[in-house]
Amino acid sequence: MLTVRARPGNPSQGLINIDGTVFPCALGRGGISANKREGDGATPLASMRLLSGYFRRGRFAMRGALPLKAISPDLGWCEVPDDRNYNRPVEIPYAASHERMKRDDNLYDAVIVLDWNIRPRRRGRGSAIFFHLARPGFTPTQGCVAVSHAVMARLLPRLSRRTVMRVLR
Repeated sequence: MLTVRARPGNPSQGLINIDGTVFPCALGRGGISANKREGDGATPLASMRLLSGYFRRGRFAMRGALPLKAISPDLGWCEVPDDRNYNRPVEIPYAASHERMKRDDNLYDAVIVLDWNIRPRRRGRGSAIFFHLARPGFTPTQGCVAVSHAVMARLLPRLSRRTVMRVLR
């Protein structure tokens, strides 16, 4: 169980607790929301299972019980609510708006897909809610939970499909 709460006085930064050890994390620019919507920048107030993940070869050594795949140059994630592949991985180029998973920065060197709005998938309830690497200074995400490279390397061997991330207020 990973428990995430907003840092007092800063709703776009948080604290992630695993077995009593607490680490800083970045949250969405919209803070934590019980009514997550596409584009609001909020991190969903929810319990979410960790489903699977991706990693950048040569940038992050992935190990653990969670199913992980190397990020290919043509991997994207659809973010258009009216598209049939909304909140799903897609092959790019892709006609609808999508996020490129092989980013120029290091945020997705290790990225875990959370089960927010996966099954059932509801149009406009938010897409691409991930657990990934944070920017320096833990600047806000678009709604994801993000930790430092060192923390992700420490946590990854302990994560599995049975792991749940609880985002609380």
